[in-house]
Amino acid sequence: MDYGLKEDINFMNRIEKKFLELRKKRKRAFITYITAGYPSLKMTEDIVLALESAGVDIVELGVPFSDPMADGLTIQKSSEKALERGANLTGILKRVKSIRSKSDIPIVLMSYLNPVYHYGMDKFVKDAVSCGVDGVIFPDLPPDEAEDIVRYSNNMKFSVIFLASPTSTVERLKIIAKRSQGFIYYVSLTGVTGARKVLPADIAAHIKKIKEFTAKPVCVGFGVSNAVQQREINSIADGVIVGSAVVDFIRKNETRKDLGQRVGGFIKRRFDLT
Repeated sequence: MDYGLKEDINFMNRIEKKFLELRKKRKRAFITYITAGYPSLKMTEDIVLALESAGVDIVELGVPFSDPMADGLTIQKSSEKALERGANLTGILKRVKSIRSKSDIPIVLMSYLNPVYHYGMDKFVKDAVSCGVDGVIFPDLPPDEAEDIVRYSNNMKFSVIFLASPTSTVERLKIIAKRSQGFIYYVSLTGVTGARKVLPADIAAHIKKIKEFTAKPVCVGFGVSNAVQQREINSIADGVIVGSAVVDFIRKNETRKDLGQRVGGFIKRRFDLT
């Protein structure tokens, strides 16, 4: 499978290197989302390190926001608690810098535009790269309105990852395919995040359509909650993104001192990371 990635690793960030590594091994990416700052920023670091040990390929850190319109109840609640406990973008970047002293796992921030806009787009990119963040996903930023963040990210080894959905038009898919860096995030359903018992039957057709316009990796998120669904996705896409199932497990175990190890164990039991 040709991802169309740059072969010169000197010009690649951790995300691109990871997909190149996976391509050579004929493997698919396993990407895990957790809410940064939930149950605490210190525990977020512990969980990231445990996820890496469990075999996770890329970690998405959700930046908590007061109005997470794309998120279901599980992630909404985790964001509320993270905000109540003082999590913010500055603290999250500092925590990533701390993680970088112990880990080289690719890290992507998933943030609504508002926190980054107030932080300063140019400053955000510079600080994120300095702290060791590899990319960002904005659920509420269309690719045709992202000139600033794309311009700031050029030559910074920083991936701006865009979302495609079942309702994306051909014209929009072409823009997404051209502008998205690192990988394309395909939202498997129309609705908010959350574990689903059954995934939509038309995922394969949509992935095939996206791949008509790009050789970049396409990873599927929203709704994936078990190994059966993971294998289904892996047969048609380049990776899977799991979020709500993990955040819900964290919620049920948030007072445990060994939470990080428990999350790592949950991932290994629930999903196929071989």
